[in-house]
Amino acid sequence: MICRMAKPEEVLIVEDENGNLVRETMKDTDVLVQYKIMRETLIYLSRLDHDDTVKRMRGKLSTQLNDTDCRWNNLNTLCWAIGSISGSMIEEQENKFLLMVMCDLLRLCEITMDKDNKAVIASNIMYVVGEYPRFLRAHSKFLKGVMNKLFEFMHNTHPGVQDMACDTILKIVQKCRRKFVVIQDGENESFVSELLSGLSTTVADLKPHQVHTFYESVGSMIQAESNSQKRDEYFLRLIVLPNQKLLEIIGKAGQNVDFLKDQDVIRTLLNTLRTNTRVASSLGKYFLPQITLIFSDMLNVYRMYSELISTSIAGGGPLASRTAYVKLLRSVKRETLNLIETFSDKAEGQPQIGKQFVPPMMDIVLGDYAKNVPDARESEVLSLFATIINKYKASMIEDIPHIFEAVFMCMLDMITKNFEDYQEHRLNIFSLLRAIAAHCFPALISVSSRKLMFAMDSII
Repeated sequence: MICRMAKPEEVLIVEDENGNLVRETMKDTDVLVQYKIMRETLIYLSRLDHDDTVKRMRGKLSTQLNDTDCRWNNLNTLCWAIGSISGSMIEEQENKFLLMVMCDLLRLCEITMDKDNKAVIASNIMYVVGEYPRFLRAHSKFLKGVMNKLFEFMHNTHPGVQDMACDTILKIVQKCRRKFVVIQDGENESFVSELLSGLSTTVADLKPHQVHTFYESVGSMIQAESNSQKRDEYFLRLIVLPNQKLLEIIGKAGQNVDFLKDQDVIRTLLNTLRTNTRVASSLGKYFLPQITLIFSDMLNVYRMYSELISTSIAGGGPLASRTAYVKLLRSVKRETLNLIETFSDKAEGQPQIGKQFVPPMMDIVLGDYAKNVPDARESEVLSLFATIINKYKASMIEDIPHIFEAVFMCMLDMITKNFEDYQEHRLNIFSLLRAIAAHCFPALISVSSRKLMFAMDSII
């Protein structure tokens, strides 16, 4: 079973049928089901005879160390099996076993010269440590060493290594977040404070999507800080780089609005918004000062890009909505909606948010949706308002007629021609209708009978 262990979804670097080391991006459902069954079986076997399980795994690892021409698939399956039995032993046994495994893997990394093979070992080290959070929480110095090693891997440009390093950091932080905000014995500052001091250097070699994942990880650390003053200070230090880019763009746009039409500027805006979205997902209600700061600028950009899209489609016809430039503009609009929805969903205990952010969006977001051609309507608008209604329930009753007017009157034409087009819109319109029916039913039955029939016809 150890030799034939199925691949867990977290592993990104694999050997293809030609023996090349590649990054695996597909998630095979059958393999995942097989992995779960094999993991459960190995856990039972490990509980029945811990010594035998450890002996077999260590024996196979020794073979890897002593074999100069070892097959990397054997190391992969072994490490997946080692990761799968996390939690099956008592803590003392697990600690001893994991230390021996890590020492062997690090030694294997040292004696391996080939860069591709080093990347395979690195991916296995990252996978194994990410599967043993109990050990990491109990050994702060080891945890710090692991994190620093992962930071090293973040500068390794071999395909897949940086992605796995960022994903592993996020997985570890989510399971050990308190450890990063507490000052450990012999330390002068917390790990997160030390990390924020060198943040620009740490993310220097990362691609944008990797930066987003890393920022979510640091946001999770900061969210665990119970001292509000420290938490606010950490957050300001985290968000300073994205805010500098955003303020620079808004400042130049104030002097010349055409600056916002440049494709590189649009991409920078998009990445800045995505970073904010990931931080909002991990910080929740503590993200309020940031969204308050950038909200009006986001809506102004949203309005401007909506007008640019409408102008492009008016001049170039429906096909213009499929051009790279219009798709880029729409990506910024979608990410703006995603950011607001993420914050609304994650911000617990903040009743004032509904009153603060919903009214300004009514004319800009809903008005844009209603007047646009079908191909330029963002399905995220429907998802956003469904989330807001689910969140604020009956307090949204007064806004339902406006929402109804903007989305239902134009949706029927989009979904009645056939059953294939606008799949995301179909899903989201029914999510929105369900939210209204569940929390604002009086508003639903008080609309005119004609409008109510539009809703019924949409369902039918």
